[in-house]
Order: sequence, then structure tokens, then C-alpha cells
Amino acid sequence: MMLMRRRPVVAWVGGSGLLFAAAALLLPFVGPSALDWARVWQRQEPDWSILTNLRLSRTLLGLFAGGALALAGSLFQSMLRDALATPYTLGVSTGASLGAVIAIAFDWHTVAGVVGIWAGALVGAGLILFVVMGAATRGGQLSSSSLLLAGIAINSVCAALILLVHGLTGMSQSFAISRWLIGGLDAIERSTLLVYMLVVIATGIIIIRQGRQWNLLAVGEAWAATRGAQVRRALFQGYVAGSILAATTVALTGPIGFVGLVVPHLLRGRLGGDDRMLMPCAFLLGGVLLASCDALGRVLLAPAEIPAGAITVCIGGPYLIWVIRRGGLR
Repeated sequence: MMLMRRRPVVAWVGGSGLLFAAAALLLPFVGPSALDWARVWQRQEPDWSILTNLRLSRTLLGLFAGGALALAGSLFQSMLRDALATPYTLGVSTGASLGAVIAIAFDWHTVAGVVGIWAGALVGAGLILFVVMGAATRGGQLSSSSLLLAGIAINSVCAALILLVHGLTGMSQSFAISRWLIGGLDAIERSTLLVYMLVVIATGIIIIRQGRQWNLLAVGEAWAATRGAQVRRALFQGYVAGSILAATTVALTGPIGFVGLVVPHLLRGRLGGDDRMLMPCAFLLGGVLLASCDALGRVLLAPAEIPAGAITVCIGGPYLIWVIRRGGLR
């Protein structure tokens, strides 16, 4: 029986891993202009630079950003026992967006490039993290319901402040903010990409290794406590870990919607609620989804580009309506 249970796990994780690897190898060759394989093999310009400096960077960013959002979404859905929970539910991602918008408004991106936006986003996310934790803690206790309510309230405040800052900026900053808020993938420096990938890998390993803890919280906090879980500590760890994934991703890509909702929910319908199996698949397939949307956006209206965030919304919105029509969210 144990062998029979393990076979679906190996099949799903292995299949997801193969799709992830295939996307990493093939999607860099998708673009508005065809690359000459022979010139790439011989490292001749400009084909070699287009592949290695532009498309490969965007593909890797898409794979890890999509994976981070899907993993954070599955984590928050288990922690909060809410099928509609996403990386943006608890406010930290919106706080990161607010920090990034302020950085753009003060022209930090023209001085320090993407690092200026990243710094602003991380500062905003860090401040909101402490605000939400402080608001949700009552009498030294932390519950998923108080965390959810505090996150929703802070999320609304941050969204209003984003609109305020956007409305007060000049024409050039307003255009840059509008473009960033759509959400998309751009080629970034290798050092920045490497740091981001290492952060996602380290945080992802920590989250996935505690799959049993998230399974217990998904049943209920009282049940988790009777099974030996330290509920307050688990909620704190999960919130911080998910926020790190969401905030660092938003800092580089802008707010990309529905990846953290659609992928975990779709997998729960196929695999059940065991996070030990679901979370690795969510990371791998979330990455494939976002990287594929970015590749599609490069060629759909070439030479113009459609931001990946716009495509994920066009996919996620109809999917959510379809789920509701079939009988609601599980």
C-alpha cells in the first residue's frame, strides 16, 4: 500500500520537474525574432547575447517568480484554511508594491536601476510585516483569523496609498508606475537574479520540509495543537516565509496576479490536500505557467510585448469563474 501511495507522488513531482526543465531549455528560444541555432552553438553575436543576456534571464526569472508565488499561495491557503488566499491576501505584497511605487516616484530607479525599486519594495514589505503581526497579536496569541483580518485591512490601506502616490507624481513617473503595476518580466543583472534564486530556493526548502505542519494547520488550529504543533510559532514562520517569497518576487516583477491562486487550487483538486506533495508541484508548475505566459507575451503581438501579468489575469479570471460555475471553491 505504501508503494502504491508513493507512485502518484513520484509521477506528479517527476512530471512537474520534467516540465520545469523543458521550459528552462526551450522557452529562451521563443521570441519575436528567431535565433539561429548554429550561430548560438558557435557563440556568434547577436544571437548569443540575445539568448544568454535577455531571454535566458527572463525565463529563469519567470520560472522562479512563478514558483515562488504558487508556493506562497499554497502555503497561505493551508495556513488560513481559505481557498481564495493568495500571496497578496495578508498585505505584505501590497506593502512591497507601495514601497516600489514610492521608489519610482522619487526616481530611485533612474539612479540605482532595478536595485532601487527592489530596495523600496523590501523596505515596504518589512514595515507592513511588522504592522500586520502587531495588529494580529492579541494577548501574546496569534490566530489565523486575526492574521487574515489584519492583512485584509492593511492591504486596503496600502492599495489606497498606492493610488494616492500615483496620482501625485509627474507624467514620467506616472507612466513608469502604471507599467510596473501591470506586472511583467524584464531581463535583470545576473548577480541580482542569482541572489533572488538563492533566496527562493532556501525559503522554498524550509517551507516544503515543514509540510506536515501545514497539513495540521489546514485541519484547524485546535487539532494542530493536540498533535503537538506549536501553532503561534508555525503561523509566524509561515507568514514570514511566505512574505519573503512574495515580497522579493513583487520587487522584481511587479504585482502578478492569479498564479498564487490558480496553480495551488488546481492542484488541490487533482492531488488532494497533502502539502508535502502539493507544494513541490505548485512551485514547479507555477514557474512553468509564468515563464510560458511571458514567452507567449513576447510573440503574440510581436514586435510589441504583452506583460506577463496581463496574460495571467486573462487566464486566471476565466478559470475562477469556471470553478464557481462548477460548484464553488474547495
